[in-house]
Amino acid sequence: MSKAFTMVVALCFLPVLVMAARPNKNPFVVRGRVFCDTCLAGFETPASTYIPGAVVRLECKDRRTMELTYTHEARTDSTGSYKILVNEDHEDQFCDTMLVSSSQLRCSNVSPGHDRARVTLTRFNGIASDDRFANNLGFLRDAALPGCAEIMKLYQETED
Repeated sequence: MSKAFTMVVALCFLPVLVMAARPNKNPFVVRGRVFCDTCLAGFETPASTYIPGAVVRLECKDRRTMELTYTHEARTDSTGSYKILVNEDHEDQFCDTMLVSSSQLRCSNVSPGHDRARVTLTRFNGIASDDRFANNLGFLRDAALPGCAEIMKLYQETED
């Protein structure tokens, strides 16, 4: 009876041990975009543009000590999109994408609340895909563009 029980337990835990020992062949792909809040709305609007050449950093910190364990920078492409490949599993860590710099002088002030986005970089959470999507990060333009007043009216509530 104990041999059968030992065999069942071994068969249950063998796949877990094999998965833990196997190197990660598919990296995580952290994706996101960087926008310019051209209307100073505090959120993306139809007038918002996306910033090519902006620099974004991914940082992971130990959950208990808050010690930096991983960092990587990327630059946005012509569509304002970035992609960061991460080979390691950061199961018990906080990972955030954050703004570093803008390539546009007139849109280089960090938008409060849009300066960082949390991403989960572990395979032990039920997410089947290797892609991880971060919320868009944003900079504020130095002055609102003409026409923004009309756009902002679209967001105002009307009373009946």
